[in-house]
Amino acid sequence: MAEIEFHDVCFSRPDTSQPILDDLTFHVNEGEVLALIGRSGSGKTTILKMINGLLLPTRGTVLVEGRDTRAWAPFALRRRTGYVLQEVGLFPHMTIGQNVGIVPRLVGWPADRAEARVQHLLDLVGLPSASFAARWPDELSGGQRQRAGVARALAVDPPILLMDEPFGALDPITRAEMQAEFRRIQSSLRKTVAIVTHDMDEALALGDRLAVIDAGRLVALDPPDRIEGSIDPRVRALLDARTSRLARGAPADGARP
Repeated sequence: MAEIEFHDVCFSRPDTSQPILDDLTFHVNEGEVLALIGRSGSGKTTILKMINGLLLPTRGTVLVEGRDTRAWAPFALRRRTGYVLQEVGLFPHMTIGQNVGIVPRLVGWPADRAEARVQHLLDLVGLPSASFAARWPDELSGGQRQRAGVARALAVDPPILLMDEPFGALDPITRAEMQAEFRRIQSSLRKTVAIVTHDMDEALALGDRLAVIDAGRLVALDPPDRIEGSIDPRVRALLDARTSRLARGAPADGARP
């Protein structure tokens, strides 16, 4: 069953003639991880913003859980779509526990339910609540802050998780650890995930399917093994960049198990 559907979607800014997205048609199945991969400026982040209603199509239709994003109340749609950013954006004046619990409090959860949820999520992402709930964001490493960001995105148990370069600012070792942590969490929760990355290794490691975006168009949509065997020059450019990086001795990110 498709949780997210794009049907002939175009998106343009009023002050530009070049479309940012051009005739996109694809879907993301329930429980699937779709990795959106492409050059900077290809339209990947715009796709995420269209899923949670921050942007609306110029033409075409975006469906979330079978419902046009234009028909959703914005806050209701965003409760269904957790968002994880590269720059985590934890509130510096709140503890980690308060950061993770902010959305449950905003939607009116009883205090005991919200507290239990915070403890569960911190434990789930590898930040034991007894040790981390009372800490401040600046007391955590980059990887630990990213884990807290994932916990916050999961706070009200949204069925859909949107991730925009969530591990891009981390060092290679921490990044590989976070990829492994993501796979562990996803194997348990089976969220529907759309994850944006510039890194082909990361896309191959995390995606059940990869959507290659080039200049706002979908040029490939396949499982990792088929993407690796693609002869499309736009896909090969991304694969060749990965090969060149490895040939120079740069470490690869986490490999798909």
